[in-house]
Amino acid sequence: MTASLALGPTPDVPLSRINPVAQLTAIVVVTLVLLTSLDVVTPAVVVAVELCLFPAAGLTHPRTVWLRTWPLLVGATSVGLVNLWLGESGAVSALGLALRVVGLALPGVFLVASTDPVRLADALTVHWRFPARFAVGALAALRLVPLLVAEFESVRLARRTRGVEAGRDPVARVRLLAGIGFTLLVGAVRRASRLATAMDARGFDSGVVRTNARGSVLHARDGWFVLAAVAVCAVAVTASVLAGAWDPVFVGG
Repeated sequence: MTASLALGPTPDVPLSRINPVAQLTAIVVVTLVLLTSLDVVTPAVVVAVELCLFPAAGLTHPRTVWLRTWPLLVGATSVGLVNLWLGESGAVSALGLALRVVGLALPGVFLVASTDPVRLADALTVHWRFPARFAVGALAALRLVPLLVAEFESVRLARRTRGVEAGRDPVARVRLLAGIGFTLLVGAVRRASRLATAMDARGFDSGVVRTNARGSVLHARDGWFVLAAVAVCAVAVTASVLAGAWDPVFVGG
């Protein structure tokens, strides 16, 4: 399994049958709930349920799971450690913040892992009336992510072939990664310029209303999916209140 394939959407998984706007609505619900309290119980319940969705998103292979989640794991760990070392609220609060980061990020991982970017763009333009320029731009960005990963691997292997390796020196490793990152940045800017020119040439900035060839349909299962997200959040908040941990951010004290 290559890195680019591992980061592309997985077809024919349960979550791929849910309309993208239903998944986005569920993400909004979860985000609002996780941002309204500073306790540890609410994000713990939400994350526990989200972990059960890995198979539904087609994320069952350990390497695929790692490629999808390592940035958020690093971010959540950093947030927890910084708050533990510099904060005054203790380990429980730091754990709550780390879990909150995971709970906020995992739904986005599931969306990207299970949803074809074309379906996402179609759903945004049909149901939420997003401008075609924005929707297609988002589609192009999602399409380019696996390409950037493949280019990173190509540049890294090319430098290794020329004998440019960091070895065990952490400073040299950082410099090497910075050089590869700069190379990728230059390539991404050039590619984005060509893509923007191509979109303008096809009339995406003409102001003419564009039609949708594929369409997007909402089904009953999409509504049930959103209701399930609401139910999970309600259970999480209820559990937090019953445990005496509920600490809403809008209450001073």
